[in-house]
Amino acid sequence: MSLTGSALRVTIFIGENDMWHHRPVFTEILHRARKAGLAGATVFRGIEGFGASSLIHTVRLLSLGEDLPVAIVIVDTNDRLRAFLPQLDELVTEGLVILDDCEVIRCTGREKEGP
Repeated sequence: MSLTGSALRVTIFIGENDMWHHRPVFTEILHRARKAGLAGATVFRGIEGFGASSLIHTVRLLSLGEDLPVAIVIVDTNDRLRAFLPQLDELVTEGLVILDDCEVIRCTGREKEGP
């Protein structure tokens, strides 16, 4: 897939322990984005953060270090990403979902290896 020029970026902030049918929400989002044929998605694990509850989750506190913040970033065209948003409505019951316009300068992939 070739993607350059104007695009849309969605960033989803959730907790590492958020689950969807016994599967991490971040994993479910990533796999659904791939199945939807979106240009790309990446999951980032944070080392510290807080959300609407103002409870700080950090690797420095042993008791709270088990539910660290996670950010999932997905980039694609405006139409394709907006078509994917209803799936996020279903999956993200707690967290933050933001959209912003971006410009893709370069989007290249590796050649597929093996079968």
